[in-house]
Amino acid sequence: MPAVSHQADSVIGIYKCLCDLNRLRILNLLRVEPQCVCHIEQVLGIGSVRTSQQLAYLRRHGMVEVATRGTWRIYSLPAKPSRELVANLACLQDCVFDTKVFRTDLAVLKRIRGKACGPQAP
Repeated sequence: MPAVSHQADSVIGIYKCLCDLNRLRILNLLRVEPQCVCHIEQVLGIGSVRTSQQLAYLRRHGMVEVATRGTWRIYSLPAKPSRELVANLACLQDCVFDTKVFRTDLAVLKRIRGKACGPQAP
């Protein structure tokens, strides 16, 4: 069996990341702007450990980047996303209008932005 190319591995990694609703919800939030972990955690409501696990999984697969501001960790989409990631994020954007959980997450984010701990997005 021939070896799988690096590009194919990248595409497989993207689809593995997209197979989880919580990771899709995180990517949906990051499409708006970079987010502090505390904001992501509050919107998802799945606890800090599970939120951190999902963010770490996305980071390992190059789907998000993290920066530290003071004591806060700010997550964002990659500055130079792959073509495959851009295409799949466009599909996710289209799903936002048809899927209640994504719309609800954005509404919750808008409501908590000034109230949650952590810095505002840069």
